[in-house]
Amino acid sequence: MYLLFQTLASFVQIYSYVLIVRVLLTWLPQINWYNQPFAALSQVSDPYLNLFRNIIPSLGGIDISPILAFLALNIVSSLLENLSRATYLGGF
Repeated sequence: MYLLFQTLASFVQIYSYVLIVRVLLTWLPQINWYNQPFAALSQVSDPYLNLFRNIIPSLGGIDISPILAFLALNIVSSLLENLSRATYLGGF
């Protein structure tokens, strides 16, 4: 179980970095999201971000849904790391 929780926590951390890159690149208007590698980045990150875009509408043209998406990922990451520590120490 320790290895499973540790692997999932690592995956969530890597996905957080992918989202950071995606959000930072949206500030550059000249990027064509239909060209690679941007299309792949968009295909990986947009389904998750769209979950939060449906909850929080844009405010004055500014998309604040990534804030909630990062918060959710941070909570999941912390939970997985705590479960990983608990299984390593024999709590489960």
